[in-house]
Amino acid sequence: MKKGLIGKKMGMAQIFNADGALVPVTVINCGPCTVITAKTVEKDGYSALQIGYGTRKVKNVSKAVLGNVKAAGLEANPPEFIKEIRLDADPTQKAGDVIDVDIFAVDEFVDVTGTTKGRGFQGVVHRYNFNGGRAAHGGAWERRTGSIGMCEKPGKVRKGHPLPGHMGDVTRTTQNLKVVAVRPEEHLIFVKGGIPGANGGLVYVRSAVKK
Repeated sequence: MKKGLIGKKMGMAQIFNADGALVPVTVINCGPCTVITAKTVEKDGYSALQIGYGTRKVKNVSKAVLGNVKAAGLEANPPEFIKEIRLDADPTQKAGDVIDVDIFAVDEFVDVTGTTKGRGFQGVVHRYNFNGGRAAHGGAWERRTGSIGMCEKPGKVRKGHPLPGHMGDVTRTTQNLKVVAVRPEEHLIFVKGGIPGANGGLVYVRSAVKK
């Protein structure tokens, strides 16, 4: 069954498993998320859940969003983030229900989506791992791109050619991360390995697609 939660990356840690082995984990503060809208095939043409996470001031929310969250009773405390989760079948939850980390179990596999750290404007050595040129004997181009042109025909730079530019700050998903521990009382989930983004960044945890 497909399921998902919105949360924030807390940072990395390490814990010992039952065999005494040290496991590197990422701690994610997931939920509680409130169901805003439950969509069904009969009414909407597909099955999905709209969930909200966090809170924000009413004055900073549009009237369209306030109208959308009214059915869930969140017009006084509208959620900071809203996301829709596609489901295999019509949801059993209804607007106003709360979903927490206990929907995930230990040894389950999940996919985590986040926004990578922004690195600003970077050259090709940092951005694409170019080796660069020689540092002596007439080099003078240690960290430069090098030739990007071609012959008279077609006489252009091909699309997608590695060049200096903005690096990072893009959406990326890390797949098949194993759930090591779940702490519902603290709204925490521990997954093995690293996930995209900086500490405190927004992430989306869902059931693994390939597992």
